[in-house]
Order: sequence, then structure tokens, then C-alpha cells
Amino acid sequence: MSQFLSFTGLAAALSLSASIAAAGDFSTFTPLGFSDDGRVFAFEEFGVEDGSGFPYSNIFFIDTERDAFLDETPFRVREEDEMATISAVRGIAVGEALPLIQDYNLLDHPGWLAAFNPVTEEVEGDNRTIRYRAHPNLSPVSTLTLETFALDPISACAAITPDAQGFRLSYTDPDGETRTIHEDSRIPASRNCPTGYRLGGVMTYRNGDGDAVDIALLTVLNYGFEGPNGRWIAVPFAP
Repeated sequence: MSQFLSFTGLAAALSLSASIAAAGDFSTFTPLGFSDDGRVFAFEEFGVEDGSGFPYSNIFFIDTERDAFLDETPFRVREEDEMATISAVRGIAVGEALPLIQDYNLLDHPGWLAAFNPVTEEVEGDNRTIRYRAHPNLSPVSTLTLETFALDPISACAAITPDAQGFRLSYTDPDGETRTIHEDSRIPASRNCPTGYRLGGVMTYRNGDGDAVDIALLTVLNYGFEGPNGRWIAVPFAP
């Protein structure tokens, strides 16, 4: 119980620094860590919906070998009350996710936020390339590159986004070799009606045996009631 209280205290503190957009809804990303072997990665996104003003928190557990959600996840909490607080919603979500957080000892293996490019940051270029070091020991530089292309929308979005977008990710290792690490063949229903993507960051993890996993972080763009919305997805790959 003490771990839960300390974690929800952290959630409350973090929520004080999270800005709420006046128009549109871009969720805040918070990594929760890796399992010891790197086969599980978890993160939270939270925010306040545009239009309704309802706070929400979603906690995702990613099987990094299968690039899929763990069974019976994600945990999604949304309070249909404009007076509800983000900290309260996050506390509920953490309470639901806590058994898995503890089972995989995620807080003991935070990994590294090796690169981060939130939508609020003004950068040169088109937000489709990130160069990063896997560890802050001046390790060699790798590169992620994002490309988008047209795909058929899911049936519920056919009238909303007939020009729906999928994406392709390429990884260039420190030796200059490039390979595709992800390419959509369809748009998953979990993305709703995507209008585009931003390459938002990279998480990295190296376990005691030297096994490595990197996580590409993308913001999925959607139409909102008061402006564009953004939600996070994580794409794991072996560097």
C-alpha cells in the first residue's frame, strides 16, 4: 500500500505541472518503466478531453517482443464529471494497474528517455526524424525516420477521415545500416481516425545481460471538438 500511496502522490505532483490546452487535447506522456528482461514496457497518458472537459488516464503495457498489448490491458479511466481532477483519475488508473506494475518491477527499471520532442517544442525540420544516443555515456548515434501514407480508414471513420494515414518507421544504426522496423498494413481501431503522426521521442533499455530494446514514441493526431487532438503510441524494436 505504501508504494501505491507514494506513486499516487507522484501522480498528483506531476498533474500540477501539466498544462491543459484551451483548444484541442494533447495528452501528457509519462513512462512507467520496463521489466527486468525488457520484454514489458509500460507508460501512462493523461489529460482533459476537449469539448467535455472530462479528465482521463490510460495506462498501457506493451509486450515488446510481440508489439502488442498485454492481455487484459490497457487500463482506461475517464471521469464524466467536469469537477473531477486529473490527480484523482490518475490515482484510480494506477490502482488498477498496480498489480502489474509490481509483478514486473517496473519502477526498478526506468530505462532512459533518450530523446523527446513534444508537440509544444519548436524544432527545425518536419518532426519526422530523431537522432539519439541509447545511453548518456556518449554512445554512438542512431536515427529514427517517420513516413506517412494513405490507408483505408476503419468503417466508423470513413466519413470523418477518408484520407486516413498510416505510417512507416525506419531505423538507421550507428554504422549507417537502415531497416524498416514498422509499416502499417491497416489502421488499428485503437487509433480511432488518425489524420497524421509526429515522431515524439525514444525510450531505451539495456538489461544486465546486454539485451537491448528501444521504444519509438509517436503522437497520433485526430480531429477534436475544439481543435486537433494527440494521443501516444509506443513501437518497440531491437536496435
